[in-house]
Amino acid sequence: MSVTPSSSPVDVFEAGAEHEQVVFANDPATGLRAIVAIHSTALGPALGGTRFYPYASTDDALRDVLDLSRGMSYKAALAGLDLGGGKAVIIGDPATLKTEALLRAYGRFVQTLGGRYRTACDIGTFSADMDHVARECDFVTGRTVADGGAGDSSVLTAYGVFQGMRAAAQVAWGEPTLAGRTVGVAGVGKVGRHLVAHLVEDGADVVVTDVHAPAVDAVLAAHPGVRSVVSTEELVGSRLDVYAPCAMGGAISDEVVEVLSARIVCGAANNQLAHPGVEKALADRGVVYAPDYCVNAGGLIQVADELHPAGFSFERARQRATGIFDTTLAILAHAEAEHVSPALAADRIAEARMRDVGRLRSIWVG
Repeated sequence: MSVTPSSSPVDVFEAGAEHEQVVFANDPATGLRAIVAIHSTALGPALGGTRFYPYASTDDALRDVLDLSRGMSYKAALAGLDLGGGKAVIIGDPATLKTEALLRAYGRFVQTLGGRYRTACDIGTFSADMDHVARECDFVTGRTVADGGAGDSSVLTAYGVFQGMRAAAQVAWGEPTLAGRTVGVAGVGKVGRHLVAHLVEDGADVVVTDVHAPAVDAVLAAHPGVRSVVSTEELVGSRLDVYAPCAMGGAISDEVVEVLSARIVCGAANNQLAHPGVEKALADRGVVYAPDYCVNAGGLIQVADELHPAGFSFERARQRATGIFDTTLAILAHAEAEHVSPALAADRIAEARMRDVGRLRSIWVG
């Protein structure tokens, strides 16, 4: 699934009215064209990954980085981290454009922000790429284990999504397990393939799809009991108990809600709701929606642990990511008690922490 192009021009001051800073980088020598969006530093430096993607236009890239950076602020707040929200996008096909020179030029660009933004991996970038970026920049997380980093953050991203899915199962069916349930996973790349492993171990019947055929082949080879379908449309139209969007954003549209049989929507993709109002349509259909920026916070928790004074500890990060189960339960309980959607309940909880704790931080910073 790809980002949907739009012909409407973007006014950065209007579209980014909530944001503290949006910075563009251009390095013709390496082909680097990047945008960094810092949504909020109320709780601390903005942390968020670098997405390397062949956007159809600069406007599409700008829309994506604004949406993603806002989501990172809410994600960090819900996860209880002393971090703000930011995101970066590099425009282009990483298969043809990505070079050491480009990544180092990008590192020099991030360095100029003086630590207000700290980067990590995302779609199209990997821990080895962050090692290159870090040769020019002091504000890099998600590096390889060999270079003292947290390694592949998709490991705990998937683990956190699994914990959120267990919590949603507790609400939907009274037990925190996916055993015997049919789970459809759309996107089995870095995160989705790890999620499949957790689901298989838990006893779920798993069906997958991905636009990249080798990714599907790898999952089927690793888990012979897993089935595949040729498209997301076929998966969504299948008989499912849980739908897990794990590719690009905007996966939950009006059309998807109309045909979806799943009782739970819980996946790793960012910004899953295609537009405001979809969350109400899900609720009207009796679907339990586990907000994406809550359940997919495991990767952020993993790379954020690199900033711990004692150095990175996978076990400490994993223990913190286990808390996504309780956070998801709290959001769903708040939603039921207040008669609002889980998406709104999550927003309220995150906004309260940014407001209250951020105000306390300002006493010290100011």
